Amino acid sequence: MTLSQKLHAVGLPLLRAQLEHPTVVGIGRGDLPEPVFRSWLEQDYLFLLDYVRVFARLAWQAPDGRLGDLVDLAHATFHDELNLHRSMSARFGADLEGARKGPACAAYTAFLLESAADYGEGLAALYPCMWGYSTLGRRLAENPPAEPRYRAWVDTYADPGFAALAARVGEMIDEAAPDPARAEALFREGMAHELAFWDVP
Repeated sequence: MTLSQKLHAVGLPLLRAQLEHPTVVGIGRGDLPEPVFRSWLEQDYLFLLDYVRVFARLAWQAPDGRLGDLVDLAHATFHDELNLHRSMSARFGADLEGARKGPACAAYTAFLLESAADYGEGLAALYPCMWGYSTLGRRLAENPPAEPRYRAWVDTYADPGFAALAARVGEMIDEAAPDPARAEALFREGMAHELAFWDVP
């Protein structure tokens, strides 16, 4: 079993808590109150701006063969994911430019930016977001919401292209071969931040 596969095994039980979180349940049903999603959208927009910075910090350390992968990940996050948030902000009345980080967002981004000081450890720390959202998207797409705005969110993270990006990070973790115990600890901490992030301020 590869290190990334071990992280999947660790992550699946932790993912269940996210699937049962009221915010995720509401997205999946398509009946999440708009103010809750609006607040989540603003926080996630701020998170993704720093997520791009995490990829950039890792790209600076990456072996030549993986530099393009991290540039691709930064590009996809900056253009595809952030554009999704910008388009959805108009539909939910979110104020992306005026938003300020809440405690969960600030704690998570600080954790990721600090972890990215080490290439292998940084990949393990960010993997819960890539792998977790891809897995959540696939699970929610099994019974997608009828509400079109929430359906668009589910479709984005259920997309095979997003799954391919997540798989690429898994491959990079295996190649980087960080200390397994340290990688698992960072992965678990990242999963805890993921769960806390759904507690919308």
